[in-house]
Amino acid sequence: MTRREIRDNAFKLVFEELLRDDDINELYDIAEEIEEINVNDDVKKIVSGTIEHREEIDKIISGYSKSRSIARISKLNLAILEIALYECIYDDRTPINAAISEAVNLAEVYAYQEDISFINGVLGAFSRDLKKEENKDA
Repeated sequence: MTRREIRDNAFKLVFEELLRDDDINELYDIAEEIEEINVNDDVKKIVSGTIEHREEIDKIISGYSKSRSIARISKLNLAILEIALYECIYDDRTPINAAISEAVNLAEVYAYQEDISFINGVLGAFSRDLKKEENKDA
């Protein structure tokens, strides 16, 4: 699987977990049964990392979402944002710009046009602040 396919499969599982609030292992089993979502170790790493760090990631989203409270962000958009921020913060293999670009790509496939701008805005503001922090520390 390509990195994009891994991310797409992880997105579908995180989104499903947000909707159903089922145990993630049960969702892995269902995904394997219906054979529409490929689950491998890379997909599981993104999914489990996103879920494990959800509280911290959602606080970040809340801080950068000026127009919508976390409760008003659609589950679809929330899943995209959570995965992107997980990758930005915890995945050393994924550059921040790549995580943002891939989040926008997911949004272009699955979200409404206005949601693409929202997702890009939240992630762009996070990225700019992160770069400011890195410049201060340097």
